[in-house]
Amino acid sequence: MKLLICAGGTGGGIYPALAAVTELQQLGLTPADLLWVGVKGEIEEQIIPRAGLRLECIAGGGIVGVPRGTAVKNSLKLLWSVGSSLRIMRRFRPDVVMVTGGYMSVPVVVAAWLRRIPRLVFLPDLEPGTAVRAIGRLVNIVAASFAASADYFPYQRQVVGTGYPVRAELVAASHMAKADALATFDLTTERPTLFVFGGSRGAQSINRAVLAHLTTYLAHIQVIHVSGQLGWDEVAATAEQLPPELRRYYRPYPYLHEEMGAGFAAADLIVARGGASMLGEGPLFGTPAILVPYPYAWRTQKINADYLVGRGAAVRLEDELLMAELHTAVLNLLGNKARLAEMSQAAEKLANPTAAHTLAELILDMGRGK
Repeated sequence: MKLLICAGGTGGGIYPALAAVTELQQLGLTPADLLWVGVKGEIEEQIIPRAGLRLECIAGGGIVGVPRGTAVKNSLKLLWSVGSSLRIMRRFRPDVVMVTGGYMSVPVVVAAWLRRIPRLVFLPDLEPGTAVRAIGRLVNIVAASFAASADYFPYQRQVVGTGYPVRAELVAASHMAKADALATFDLTTERPTLFVFGGSRGAQSINRAVLAHLTTYLAHIQVIHVSGQLGWDEVAATAEQLPPELRRYYRPYPYLHEEMGAGFAAADLIVARGGASMLGEGPLFGTPAILVPYPYAWRTQKINADYLVGRGAAVRLEDELLMAELHTAVLNLLGNKARLAEMSQAAEKLANPTAAHTLAELILDMGRGK
């Protein structure tokens, strides 16, 4: 069976697809059976070749939340990319096409529909964005992190709740002892640990709120801080200015790859955006979270965050209040072991470590014509 995957732009769309692909390789598919389609200049250009998979790029750009002239230009790019996708499919001849949303998924699904290739969209978030809504009627199956997402697709006969697929290396790291995880970063077991990250693109408001009160944090706790490349210069400069007695408790990075699982396993508390990955990765480790939805991501991140908040696994802060409220929320939670334990138990109840296997089997069944 041959599978064409289209996922990119952010880790929230790439990593669940990559988790399913890893399972498919365990079930017998080879790299020759797999082709990834992305957009040039996006983060998939770094991640997919690193995973040992072939990547072909098409043209594209967002058409929602951008200036009118940009939207027109990007619409023409997407129209052109239908032809590019058709040419890719003629060469590769996939048996199944899987996408995870985002603007680049539209021309790929249209091309697969024209060629009558079975099509599946995986919805990482609770609520579909514009692209997934647009292609929902053109796919054969909607797979979703949560079965409740079926309410957004009343016209679709097959909506399957698979759970959020988490990468195999994170599943393995979820069994890591906290002391071993802390040793990965040369941190102590004597202090609470805060793990801060803003997603694959970074989060400037989170970075700046952490840096504004960094010396206060480091007087009491230790911090693993993944800034994203855009915020790295400011973070690195601040770290250089810390006195040695505080610097020993601060671990800044522009990005983590293999060590990401150790970061989760080391953490007593997470500060992150409300991206789709938090629906799967935080619960897998049973780690309480302070979630800060990106204010320009439509409603998607807020709905994701509220799902975890409503189940006791997280608290939510507004982006515009971070500078004033984040340090107080962090120190209050890390100082309340009973509250952290309750949140951890609530998070663990939401974990679904077999989601990647479930999605992989669903794809194989499509390829077999079931």
